[in-house]
Amino acid sequence: MAHIEKSMKKSILFSFLLLGSPIIWSQQKINYTSYDLANGLHVILHEEHATPIVAVSVLYHVGSKNENPNRTGFAHFFEHLLFEGSANIDRGEYSELVEKNGGTLNANTSQDRTYYYEVLPSNQLELGIWLESERMLHAKVDIKGIETQRSVVKEEKRQRVDNQPYGSFFTEMFKRVFTAHPYNWAPIGSMEHLDAAQEEDYVNFYKTFYVPSNATLSIAGDIEIEQTKKWIELYFGSIPKGQAINLYRDYVNLNDEDFLSRYSLEKSGFNQKNFLATTDPAANKMITYMSNQPCQIDRPSKDKTPLVGIIKDTIYDNIQLPALFMGFKMPAQTHPDTYALEFLNEVLSSGSSSRINKEIVEKRQLAQFAFSFNYGLEDAGIGIMAAIAPQDVALDTLLLAFDEQIVRIKSELISEEEFQKVRNKFENDIASSNASIAGIAENLADNHVYFGSADRVNTLLSNYLNVTREDIMRVANTYLTQDARVILYYLPKEK
Repeated sequence: MAHIEKSMKKSILFSFLLLGSPIIWSQQKINYTSYDLANGLHVILHEEHATPIVAVSVLYHVGSKNENPNRTGFAHFFEHLLFEGSANIDRGEYSELVEKNGGTLNANTSQDRTYYYEVLPSNQLELGIWLESERMLHAKVDIKGIETQRSVVKEEKRQRVDNQPYGSFFTEMFKRVFTAHPYNWAPIGSMEHLDAAQEEDYVNFYKTFYVPSNATLSIAGDIEIEQTKKWIELYFGSIPKGQAINLYRDYVNLNDEDFLSRYSLEKSGFNQKNFLATTDPAANKMITYMSNQPCQIDRPSKDKTPLVGIIKDTIYDNIQLPALFMGFKMPAQTHPDTYALEFLNEVLSSGSSSRINKEIVEKRQLAQFAFSFNYGLEDAGIGIMAAIAPQDVALDTLLLAFDEQIVRIKSELISEEEFQKVRNKFENDIASSNASIAGIAENLADNHVYFGSADRVNTLLSNYLNVTREDIMRVANTYLTQDARVILYYLPKEK
């Protein structure tokens, strides 16, 4: 049992790393300063001197849902590729610069976003700002880096998805729940698509999405606001706005002949030292024109397509024990029902005293490990229930046991004891979740981009405390639709 539970949790953890997990924020008021640069970059600054560290992060509003259906995996691929370096950072030097200065760095990708960050000693704040400006302005997007990262991503998929027990369940579930929306494919994407893509495909993806108007710079920690603003203006303020950023990238990367062919203008008319301040009239005219051309980013609309009927499939995998996975269509993360849905899943599967664990795992011993969670995204959400069964338990029997719990929570109010336990858990989780500067930086950016206001970090707890027992029963009846769901049976491959 311990091995199975560990493997399952590992699989789920990686899925959340690929998909981006919901975050809960602290009750303690978080003060911040926010503003926009002239090029469209949104900036959020939180000053906190408790520890001498800073977190520098950039959230790009691009995830797997923004990909060409024939070029899936690009968003996640860029999460890797953009550590290759830039025009001023040698290949492989990015991580080295951070680590040798006592910092750490990482990134993650979901269906909705790509997020990069560095955590550094506060005396290295300028370094972090410069590194992220380099990533935005002129990262290395060339065939050498592409080939290197193709191998890295392929190996990651082999280890974390293909060869992970039950590792495909997210992919299999999403493509059945989201039939009419780009959530249909997982962020890891298709290796065949990445292989088929040409260098131009990667360059165009970078030019489309890695622009100031599609980004939020969030910095938290031991900073001085005014000095931080000066560094931001120095390194990010000079990044051209609109399509002028791509004019500049072409100016840097194209040879004279190709640049002339594309823009009907000699490169010599531009000034490398100060691109935006060239004295050449023709170059100035081109810069002005391109600056006024917005970086248009088409986004999918909210997914309002309901699930129709029961979709039931069997998947044979390299596993030892059978498993059941159920998927329900849920609202987007901004929907007010999200908070009650979180309560619902806590009652069902949080801890040893939860209903699923007490009834299905411990009392009836129909599962060795079981869980339930709601996963809200920008355009829609998904609710998942799952369990790993012993060899001698039929999955049909396990499904009936889950259905009994669904009927119960739809037909009767949860007890006051259960309700208070979950309330207390949320209060505790929310009060302790902003323990890190990196978490604060990410939470501020997420709330700005997806909820329209970074200040949601300061109101989240009240949203949960406003949930009633009646709300929990209502959302159970609304969304746990037993006649409209996806049911996946995972069975061991025959030897």
